[in-house]
Amino acid sequence: MKRVPAWLPLLLGYLTAVGPLSTDMYLPGLPAIEASFAAPPGSSQITLATWLLGLAIGQVVQGSLSDRFGRRGPLLAGFGLYVLATIGCALAPSLAVMATWRVVAALGASAGMVIPRAVVRDFTSGNAAARMMSQQMLVMGVAPILAPTLGGFMLAYTGWQAIFWFQVGFGLLAMALITLFLPDSMAEEHRARLDVAGMVARYRSIIVERGFLTNTMIAGFCAVAIFSYLGGAPVVYSQMFGLSPVQSGMMFGTNAGAFILFSQINGALVHRIGGARLLQAGTVLFAFAGALTTITSWTGWGGTWGIAVPMTSMVGATGLIMPNTAVGALAKHPMQAGSASALMGTLQYGMGALSGAIVSTAADGSARPMGLMMLVAAVGVMVAERARRV
Repeated sequence: MKRVPAWLPLLLGYLTAVGPLSTDMYLPGLPAIEASFAAPPGSSQITLATWLLGLAIGQVVQGSLSDRFGRRGPLLAGFGLYVLATIGCALAPSLAVMATWRVVAALGASAGMVIPRAVVRDFTSGNAAARMMSQQMLVMGVAPILAPTLGGFMLAYTGWQAIFWFQVGFGLLAMALITLFLPDSMAEEHRARLDVAGMVARYRSIIVERGFLTNTMIAGFCAVAIFSYLGGAPVVYSQMFGLSPVQSGMMFGTNAGAFILFSQINGALVHRIGGARLLQAGTVLFAFAGALTTITSWTGWGGTWGIAVPMTSMVGATGLIMPNTAVGALAKHPMQAGSASALMGTLQYGMGALSGAIVSTAADGSARPMGLMMLVAAVGVMVAERARRV
């Protein structure tokens, strides 16, 4: 394996943070966006749905591009597209135009979601890769802690457009860091041909491999819970519990703090306990917290904290789950790590986007639709983990 520079996980974490930053930062501003365009309540959820759709589609494309052209070039091109489209979001004259630009921005941001995982696989594997993934997630996890709170403060003192201008600056800095510091970790002789038949065959060989499929489904059901929460919680917090945008942002930030804590616990223990045992512990905690979230969502027990506390535990558990499922899914695909990472991301975000759309469509002013999806996620994670160990 190649020598890993000490700063590389930090850089990769920053690049991967484009996903949670662009998702979480503007969530407290959804009501303000609707008011700005005189749109009905809940209609701004279409911009979240199109963003997730773009991530699901874009990751397939970016994975193939990175296996053909290396890691560095597609990352630069992706962040360039993200910057241009985010400018379009800031200047959008209507909700429909913003939703369109969000798709384009997601296609570019997908490079930051897919390629850093492939870079990790280029450099290392096994428990060492799980530890590197955990270090990467330390930086990535800062984004969902700070983003909603920062977005809430921007709304209080400026306007929702400032959120997108901040993201433009984030993307420009990412391009500068890639240009100055990121090596291309994929050797020229290992790069794949870029043709439709070859790409289909490559994805077929990946998805039928048991380790890839089971680990990806575990991660996918985690995404079901997280994106159901992202789709339902803004309405629940503001309409049911009367929280301000800043207070809602702090709730989202607490979840991200739990994710960072558990991902660092994973990095510290993976060499002693092993990724498989930590993954199993994470799925048990996730399922238990998901069942409790379902109960409190349907009964109203505990009010805001009855939802927030078990949900924070669920998100925290993903800090044990995500690094180890990523390593497990890519373990047998070193020469096509970009494609494997892309397919994993597409399935994961596709499941998340579908669950978020279901929650938005079934919205009835209560937390029940969101809570029901938590139960689906809890059961799905346990079934997939069982299949992984059989």
